[in-house]
Amino acid sequence: MIAISILIYVLGVRPVVEATKKAGEEIVLKKKVVSKYESYLHNRKTVEESLDRTVKQYAEIQERLLPGETPQLGAANLQEIVKRLSEKNGIGIRSFRILEPKETDSYRKVSVQIEFNPTNSMLSLGQFIHDIENHGKELMITEMELLVTNFRMPNNIQGSLVISGLMKGTKTKEKGKKG
Repeated sequence: MIAISILIYVLGVRPVVEATKKAGEEIVLKKKVVSKYESYLHNRKTVEESLDRTVKQYAEIQERLLPGETPQLGAANLQEIVKRLSEKNGIGIRSFRILEPKETDSYRKVSVQIEFNPTNSMLSLGQFIHDIENHGKELMITEMELLVTNFRMPNNIQGSLVISGLMKGTKTKEKGKKG
């Protein structure tokens, strides 16, 4: 009789108790997984809004960069912008020189050096500089050299400017290809 009870316990009761204990542990683990996914679902709207904001910011930044796949195309676009702004403000440009592009972490900086003819209007020169600095593209004047030809009557100014613009860099494209 004792042997039958031990046999019933070993073959019947103990496996049921162990299966129940194991099922309880699995239920606890699955509840944790479900609660984790529920938190993701609750935060989904916040994550999507953040993603939308990031995509919009990226698009705005891309709009401010000079177009073109190569530094030569970017410099040509920069040269065209400078030419239009100089014509708008009555600044005569004597020469354009495209400088060597410089790579940064995620951008390429292209520059043109211009030499402008003597101008007698400080207002038009100031407006020209203002238009460059506040253009829709990311432009900046990185060097400026002004020369006054007559110090007694300083109304004729000539000089040179180095105007730079940013365009997409090659390093970000390489990172995208590797990853």
